[in-house]
Amino acid sequence: MLKDITLGQYFPGNTVAHKLDPRTKILLVVLYIVALFSAKGVVTYAIIAACLALCVRVSNVGVKQLVRGLKPVLFIILFTGILNLFFTPGERYLVEWGVLRISDTGLRNAVFMVLRIMLLIMGTFLMTYTTSPISLTDGLERLLNGLKKLRVPVHELAMMMSIALRFIPTLIEETDKIMSAQKARGADFESGNLIQKAKALIPILVPLFISAFRRADELATAMECRCYHGGEGRTKLHVLKYERRDYVALTIGAVILIAVIVLARFGL
Repeated sequence: MLKDITLGQYFPGNTVAHKLDPRTKILLVVLYIVALFSAKGVVTYAIIAACLALCVRVSNVGVKQLVRGLKPVLFIILFTGILNLFFTPGERYLVEWGVLRISDTGLRNAVFMVLRIMLLIMGTFLMTYTTSPISLTDGLERLLNGLKKLRVPVHELAMMMSIALRFIPTLIEETDKIMSAQKARGADFESGNLIQKAKALIPILVPLFISAFRRADELATAMECRCYHGGEGRTKLHVLKYERRDYVALTIGAVILIAVIVLARFGL
């Protein structure tokens, strides 16, 4: 299960999706999320799913990687779908079994809610797959640059987000190693009730926290040795610059968002 968590991973490539400016990709994800939550019917969801499929095709990441990212949150997706399925009132009930009743509205909401969560996760994961953490930091900092006038530590916030994304795969790999070592010593993480399973995680959490603090201390020392003192006066090795493909991508994204909003008003 841990190996299926792919958040924060970056797959290098030379596709159009990889070459887009990170600011463009962040804005496109925002437009994508707005369109996704504006969708109301089959037509609008089909448009969004088709756009995601096209982006996956262009990026050459592969559908398998996106599906792997869904496995760790599969329980949450199914739980959300079940709640919408059985506890949404409607005018006509398809199935009635005691207090559990499935209405036509509940079935519709359950399908669309599950689809929405899946599309949301896959769309946001696709951005991290095609954008390095450093590029995401630079893009986010440039987009929020105006907040510096309000004394918001934009650079520090962007740096913390970048470091968090960067070390998610590292911590997952470290957790997998600790679990393998504990299993080799006879630890059992599967049997027992919920309380026993929670207690069995203590031999994992303690060395994991120690390893995380050690890595944080090493990172802080490395940054101090490189005279890092925040974003004031810093220059960039790769200066971000919009190109024609960025304007084309943003225009297409805006057109799709407008189309989804217009169609959603008609319930499509």
